[in-house]
Amino acid sequence: MITIESHRGISAAEHRVEIVERKGTGHPDYICDAIMDSISVALSRAYLSEFGQILHHNIDKSLLAAGRVEKGFGGGQVTGPMELIIGDRATFAAGGREIPVAEIAVGAARQWFRDNLRFVDPDEHVSFRLVLAPGSEELTDIFARPGEVKAANDTSAAVGYWPLSPTEQAVFSLERFLNSPPFKERFPETGEDVKVMGLRKGADLELTVAMPLIARFIGSEGEYFARKEVVLKEIGTFVETLAGFGRREVCLNALDEPGRGLGGVYLSLLGTSAEDADSGQVGRGNRVNGIIALGRPLGTEAAAGKNPVSHVGKIYNVLAHQLAREICEEIEGVREASVLLLSRIGTPIDRPRMAAAQLLLEPGRKLGEVSGRTEEIIARELAGIGEFCRKLAEGFYPVC
Repeated sequence: MITIESHRGISAAEHRVEIVERKGTGHPDYICDAIMDSISVALSRAYLSEFGQILHHNIDKSLLAAGRVEKGFGGGQVTGPMELIIGDRATFAAGGREIPVAEIAVGAARQWFRDNLRFVDPDEHVSFRLVLAPGSEELTDIFARPGEVKAANDTSAAVGYWPLSPTEQAVFSLERFLNSPPFKERFPETGEDVKVMGLRKGADLELTVAMPLIARFIGSEGEYFARKEVVLKEIGTFVETLAGFGRREVCLNALDEPGRGLGGVYLSLLGTSAEDADSGQVGRGNRVNGIIALGRPLGTEAAAGKNPVSHVGKIYNVLAHQLAREICEEIEGVREASVLLLSRIGTPIDRPRMAAAQLLLEPGRKLGEVSGRTEEIIARELAGIGEFCRKLAEGFYPVC
């Protein structure tokens, strides 16, 4: 069932206040989401290679328990590793053949740490605990049923929207800038645990940034604040390039206080607060479009790590945003679109119980002028959901 209706309110950018957050690469919640999804991609690849199809798995439960470090100006040491707990369900064998699930999962997790966190050695700084088990017979049986398009393994709902507001774009792009290879090459003393909180009030933009400085590069409290000032100036230069705002204000590491030594600076040994301060969990980080926007509709499903062929908590989450984007980009006169998708367990994923689009139109445009084309786009993408799921399985669409 497809329903098209007008959005009766105003766009996110027209509200007087807008609050948007992004948790960056080294944030413990981001780490959990990203690693669990990389494990799903690795398992999907292994299942396809061995069995010719993706088998049941949901690697969407994880906890990154913070470790312990001793650090000071100039360096330090890890005294207790972080612990990454990996759950929840996977297929260990089919047709008399086994898949080394534990080896694949830990291997993918270790590789993610190597690829994304410069100062974390996953062999020394992280311990891994697997709590994976086979799935229930009924949910596993979904993968044995005939048909290329699988049945939904849950009754679930998702929502997506497009376009991103200038504030949403600003928060997203600033974190990406701070964790980009060119920035880290110029400022190797900055860690990957970047968090950006954006507040727009009227046309004015306030950005609060948390980003540790790496202990080995900072020899004293004075040097910390000197380097922080250089980094803050660089952030300010970037923020000035952002279009659509009046006054811009940036605050970096707001808890800092000169004169308090190690108690007054945000210093890190490994570049992530998971080393000793903050644990992480799947589903507490960014939505699948990379941000947490408090003024937007939000679903409750954690997409990361869910299987990409039957779990609508992942498929519909990503697809809803993709549909909203295509509607806005392909149909003249649509200013903003929100798409809601609802599944019913056991029904093929290309036949949602409800697909609803809420459209904010340009002045003078009428719903009847765009509803038919909107319905065509939704029907087209649902008909091609098999290809969409294949790209999900390959990690083509990021989920954090």
